[in-house]
Amino acid sequence: MMDTTILISFITCIIFLLIFGKIFLFPIRKILKLITNSILGGIIIWLINIVGTSFGFHIGLNIINSIIVGILGIPGAILLILLKIFCGIG
Repeated sequence: MMDTTILISFITCIIFLLIFGKIFLFPIRKILKLITNSILGGIIIWLINIVGTSFGFHIGLNIINSIIVGILGIPGAILLILLKIFCGIG
């Protein structure tokens, strides 16, 4: 009788862990992707600033600009460049 109870408890715990892991794995992937893309966005902004120094052009390297470029990619970098040129924002 004790062996059956232990086996049922073990299987129940495994099922619970699988369900629990499935619920929290999706948000963790999204957060890690956002962090990775933000870092890449910061690198893109840094490269824009290196090239832009010869033209007197600079985009601030902050978390908001980095996230914009991280989420949108190259179009985000172009958006920041256009905002800087036409509105002075960035």
